[in-house]
Amino acid sequence: MTTLAAAAPAPTGPVALSYQPKPTIVLVNGAWSNQASWDGVVKPLQAAGYPVVAPPTSLRSLSGDSADLASYLKTVQGPIVLVGQSYGGSVITSAATDNSNVKALVYISAFAPDDGESVSTLTARFPGSHISNDPTAPYPTALSPVPVSFLTPDGHPEVDFYAKAAQYRDLFFSDRVSVSTAAEFAATQSPVASTALGETTSGVPAWEKIPSWYLVSDDDHLIPPAAERFMATRAHSHVVEADTPHAAQVTNPGIVVNLIERAATATR
Repeated sequence: MTTLAAAAPAPTGPVALSYQPKPTIVLVNGAWSNQASWDGVVKPLQAAGYPVVAPPTSLRSLSGDSADLASYLKTVQGPIVLVGQSYGGSVITSAATDNSNVKALVYISAFAPDDGESVSTLTARFPGSHISNDPTAPYPTALSPVPVSFLTPDGHPEVDFYAKAAQYRDLFFSDRVSVSTAAEFAATQSPVASTALGETTSGVPAWEKIPSWYLVSDDDHLIPPAAERFMATRAHSHVVEADTPHAAQVTNPGIVVNLIERAATATR
């Protein structure tokens, strides 16, 4: 596969000495969303001349999603800025390891786990998430479990989790979009398997070796902002804090685009 960046003819003559193609921006969505959540980010980045791709995330298992993305990244020629939102942050943290083309990681209200951490443990580590109002419940109360026809790696029946429509607007948008807009996103959400939420990472996280940028969403109702600050500080990220909800790429695409462009500029 050849990206637009690789396909575009490079300048010749004296100008060629200073020519550097813009990096390809790879966008990775989180759980309970899909690639369409990046629509407000894709258009301005493309208008600015960046090649942009948003490969699908299966949301079946962290190891599988990371392996799939790692394989995809090998098809992208030239420098890459890898962007993950929410669960997508865990995916990019694993997938970018040992890929020398990935020049920057960008976390948007995202998980940036260390070795041995999972989405579930990081969410529970700090108070403030609205994903559950009962710590004794067998699963988060904002989610609906749906049994599926395959087993977890340890042989137990797998369950897909859907975010409840009635709580979607609060969880992802902090009530900053209309009821009808939130209902559309809830209706088209991609569920996440229980394995993906509970599976721990393994090995050295990519943020230990690759420069990172992080948007801390101060009004995040899914990942506690304190957890985001902790992960961003631990990764030595370039941090921007903003009064944004969890799905900042939907409600505040300009802030997200600006952060991605800052990371992209630093790679050139």
